[in-house]
Amino acid sequence: MFFIDTIEVPGLGNRGYLAGGAHTAVVIDPPRDVDRVIAAAARRGVRVAYVCETHVHNDYVSGGLELARLTGAAYLVPADARVAFRRVAVEDGDRVELDAGLALRAIATPGHTPHHTAYVLEAAGEARAAFTGGSLLIGTVGRPDLVEPRLTGELARAQYTSAHRLAAELPDETAVLPTHGFGSFCSSAPADGGPTTIGKERGSNEALVKDIGTFLAGLAAGLDDVPAYYTHMGPLNAAGPAPVDLTAPPLADADEIAGRLAAGEWAVDLRDRAAFAEGHVAGSFNFEAEGQLATYLAWLLPWGRPVTLLAASVGQLAYSQRELVRVGIDRPAAAAIGSPADWVRRGEQPRSFPRARFAELAAADRDVVVLDVRRDSERTTGYIVGSLHLPVHQLRDRLGEIPSGTVWVHCAGGMRAAIAASLADAGGREVVAVDDEFAAAREAGLAVTAARA
Repeated sequence: MFFIDTIEVPGLGNRGYLAGGAHTAVVIDPPRDVDRVIAAAARRGVRVAYVCETHVHNDYVSGGLELARLTGAAYLVPADARVAFRRVAVEDGDRVELDAGLALRAIATPGHTPHHTAYVLEAAGEARAAFTGGSLLIGTVGRPDLVEPRLTGELARAQYTSAHRLAAELPDETAVLPTHGFGSFCSSAPADGGPTTIGKERGSNEALVKDIGTFLAGLAAGLDDVPAYYTHMGPLNAAGPAPVDLTAPPLADADEIAGRLAAGEWAVDLRDRAAFAEGHVAGSFNFEAEGQLATYLAWLLPWGRPVTLLAASVGQLAYSQRELVRVGIDRPAAAAIGSPADWVRRGEQPRSFPRARFAELAAADRDVVVLDVRRDSERTTGYIVGSLHLPVHQLRDRLGEIPSGTVWVHCAGGMRAAIAASLADAGGREVVAVDDEFAAAREAGLAVTAARA
């Protein structure tokens, strides 16, 4: 008998796993906040005997080193990974006994990284699940372009070979349990999160149903922008991340918030976009405390810049801290809880800007600036004729390219438009945040074309 529990990290589009038998367990690719993993093991009544990394991660800070320290587990890391800490170096074919009749076997699967390794859970000698990390995902594979641009072609070919090796060596009924692919930018293409097996992937995964030439061409064409903070994740993981500190940051009053903004620090308002538009501290930026908060804040924030978090509640602050430590934003410089009335100095007023739908944009003055902040890959599927395209992750450094006039900013659904509107508003521009699904643009009568601008 064995169990497999999923440790969801939806904000980053990742999953870790706790698997084991009656007494002991292994953790695969744990998140940074390891208290969740320890609690999951306690609920199962098992001892964590092993912690495994499929690779040195480029998209989040791993909790593996800290989890191994806290539990006394052996820390298994691929042998060819260059890391600065002591670990058990894993080679292709290595096998460890987990529990009675339960074992874990390593399979070298280079491609996402040169050293990538998958782990197969075997019960009574039969393969039951494959923890595939960033190699074989659901319907696709992990990106091969995150390590070194000059290696991308070589790693793409290795991904193809690794996917075929897993399909050839494992039975059809083997569960495929990847780390990436549920919204992660480490996935080379969109992938759903439904249960899958080697047999299902053999009939549907692009790496397994296409010839290598077609696969490589499609893989290269589908690669999207890489979040800027990824540059820092690999080195942090290779050096050995520091233990997590989730204690509450010091509280700041209105004068301190103003002083930090004047010093060039960031004040991040975590409230929902409707509340932010209605009223906010001048110069603050809106990153809602949900969804992809960590990804977009880490992507846009100048690395190492001090951050003050402005939250509506203690719970919202605690949630956001947990999300942010996963991408290396460890300690907010300060925090404030409440509303803009508590955060602006006496005699000052909160700033605000309007929100609208595409129907209101269609009825607006023709001289307005329509700013599309979606990614390049989204723009190719259709855009508003005459709109300016500046992806939200580039906007911080390109605000000067926006022509004069009222800026109506949109994305695909509203969240990124709110971020962009807050950036432009902080820069002194008159903005309207379009909070609407992009499909509504054509329905509203706006001219939409499918050709790239």
